[in-house]
Amino acid sequence: MGKRSRDRQRTHDTSTGEVGPRQPCPCGSGRRYKACHGRAAGAPSVYVGRPFAGLAGECDLVALREFVPSGTAPVQVRGHEDRDVMLGTLLPGAAPAMVREDGAVWLGMQVQHGFGDASRDLAAALLAALEGEPGEAVDVVDDPGTGPRLQDLLVDVPLDVTVHEGFDWWLTGVDDPDGSLAAALENANSVVNPTRRLASVEGAYWCDVSTKEYLRWAMPHDEDRLLDALARLHAAGNDRLVGDSRMVGMFRAHGLLVPVWDLVSGTGADPLEEPAAAFATALDAALAASEPLTGDERAARAGLANRQLTLR
Repeated sequence: MGKRSRDRQRTHDTSTGEVGPRQPCPCGSGRRYKACHGRAAGAPSVYVGRPFAGLAGECDLVALREFVPSGTAPVQVRGHEDRDVMLGTLLPGAAPAMVREDGAVWLGMQVQHGFGDASRDLAAALLAALEGEPGEAVDVVDDPGTGPRLQDLLVDVPLDVTVHEGFDWWLTGVDDPDGSLAAALENANSVVNPTRRLASVEGAYWCDVSTKEYLRWAMPHDEDRLLDALARLHAAGNDRLVGDSRMVGMFRAHGLLVPVWDLVSGTGADPLEEPAAAFATALDAALAASEPLTGDERAARAGLANRQLTLR
């Protein structure tokens, strides 16, 4: 097999970090690996596959960054406990971070800085905003290098996430005399799909994309162990949540697997609360199982591993 053919067939091995040159760079920049972290020179020197590991709110951080359209969560920064600091999925003007007129700091979770460690990139934007002036938006234009990460800055407690129907929270305490922010708000609201965070489990979000409903559930477990556990439940027919719902696959986001359930239209979020809690209990038991997978479970695992979804 020629070199180009080998390159085309190469896949991302999560245990070694190997990525094919034509694949999307796993740093999230949107560029191909060979044009980003795979460059011979000039690329950022660090790539962290699971940037939010160790934080109590890891699953919700991944959700806010990857698939919640409009959400916020207050956080406390060590040494700045007197400052109001809030994470937001997307800020006005897609700003990386901003200082509000009242001195509150907002940090944009869905900005891709492309320096290889999302936690360090976000921390750099947060620190810049903490030193900024009221009304100022800040950016991260230089590689933060060995600077602090969110793990070093945030008081480590679970996130209190609020999912919003739109971006009206942008206007809180803001004068908009020329209507420019209102116009941007209308445009942003037009693409927001209804989304709800489940209260009974961590990291699970129901969404309605008009033609379909889904549950996306970011899970913090080791990938191999999680695939084994999900295979055990699938082989036993215990991976359905409600009615004709079915787990259709999963995607990877910042080092976590995010299983996705396809739901019957009209299901809504509330009926998922108790089944999701019951599934979490069953999953814990499956994660604790130590016996080898049966033939049916191995087949189920292979099927699950092959059903990798593309998030849109």
